[in-house]
Amino acid sequence: MRHQAARSTGAFAPFEWLLAFRYLRARRKKGSVSVIAVFAVIGIMLGVATLIIVLSVMNGFRKELFDKILGLNGHVIVRPLARSFTDYAETAERLNAVPGVKVSLPVVEGQVMISSQSSSSGIIVRGLRAQDLKALPSISENIRYGTLDGFDDSGGIAIGSRLANSLNVFVGNEISLLAPRGASTPFGTAPRVKRFPIKAIFEMGMSEYDNTIAFLPLKEAQSFFSLPGAVHVLELVVENPDNVDAMRASLQDAAGPDMLMNDWRQRNATFYNTLKVERNVMFLIVMLIVLVATLNIVSGLTMLVKNKGRDIAVLRSMGATRGAIMRVFFISGTSIGLMGTLAGLILGVLVSLNMEEIRYFFSMVTNTRLFDPQVYFLSRLPSEMDPVEVAVIVVVSLLLSMAATIYPALQAARLDPVEALRYE
Repeated sequence: MRHQAARSTGAFAPFEWLLAFRYLRARRKKGSVSVIAVFAVIGIMLGVATLIIVLSVMNGFRKELFDKILGLNGHVIVRPLARSFTDYAETAERLNAVPGVKVSLPVVEGQVMISSQSSSSGIIVRGLRAQDLKALPSISENIRYGTLDGFDDSGGIAIGSRLANSLNVFVGNEISLLAPRGASTPFGTAPRVKRFPIKAIFEMGMSEYDNTIAFLPLKEAQSFFSLPGAVHVLELVVENPDNVDAMRASLQDAAGPDMLMNDWRQRNATFYNTLKVERNVMFLIVMLIVLVATLNIVSGLTMLVKNKGRDIAVLRSMGATRGAIMRVFFISGTSIGLMGTLAGLILGVLVSLNMEEIRYFFSMVTNTRLFDPQVYFLSRLPSEMDPVEVAVIVVVSLLLSMAATIYPALQAARLDPVEALRYE
């Protein structure tokens, strides 16, 4: 009857759960097992939380950087092969008719020296129409001083906040632009110098751009760079930047056979691939923390099997099956992994959602400037959680925890009751 009752007991019966949780609690001199279990929980918690935080910060960096880069430059650049780009208006009209293209921006661009009464610096000047400049949210939505209204006819310039600080200028002040290639004279090419009033100061939040980019009205830029009626390139803004490969054939047909095109992935290929590789490597490195923590589960359960050898023998003699014994230790180990994973999930999510506040707090406590924009190019510490990645981290952590229980559970199931009780 006893064996029949044991055989009728289903898998993961209540007594298996009871034994599993009793074995995890410290009793008398066996407290070392619970200490190992606590350290295993803490290790898994820190590993999972660190992985969520690291990937969230890396995702935030990627999003912020590409938003800034793509917010300032078009997704696709179109330029003629070997001629002046004087028919840009007609080309832009054809390209705007391609499905998926939001706007085509004619751009004049050149390197100049900018100077004020107190300082000077080398920058890149981009000539854009006011309507096109307002179509770039990274600029139009981040005007700190002045305005872009009437920019086309203002004869002025818009500069970044960091550039304005370094030049010690404000809206209404005048600065000088010096281009190395100006008018041709009998003695050679003379530099071109012209003064422009500051009409607007913007702050994109990316220190490199705020310190090295300025905007002129398109007609002013054409005159300054000696390009009457022409532009350097057309920059296309598309609805889905990730879909530019599928649009390439249609764009090429609309632009014409003598036009060269390159997209944002080609221009930032090294940067894009580097971020991708770093992200994957960081995932593997930090996952080793979780793996090491799960090894504590193996050692803890192995000690538990040794300490509970007499109990296992008694249970087996009372009719408990090998499967029941194995499930007891499987539940114990998996419970450690589950507790650590859930604690790490909560900690990682809380830190990722409050990353900027935490950075500010530690900056105040340590009286140092953590995450210096001059070094990291961004004015804030970004964090962007990906629910899919978080789910993958949780699943991988649980799978590693379950895998760690296999050896100790099999060891307990294979224990011979006679040998275990012989010396008791």
